[in-house]
Amino acid sequence: MLERLHESGFKAEHAYLAGFVSIGLSFTSWFLSKHLERAGVSRADRWGIFIGEWAPTFFAIGNGLRSYEKH
Repeated sequence: MLERLHESGFKAEHAYLAGFVSIGLSFTSWFLSKHLERAGVSRADRWGIFIGEWAPTFFAIGNGLRSYEKH
């Protein structure tokens, strides 16, 4: 899988960037849900956590790609 990602032009830096963007999106979705929806804080928390779970995945992919790129 990492080989296919690398050959398609997806680099470790792209995965790291996606991880940091997902952290920003997590905060943004939590903030917007908390202030714009009437569902309450628990729903805002679920949105923030859902998107926040993407970051470790992107960072893990970035680490795998970094290792692949070194070899």
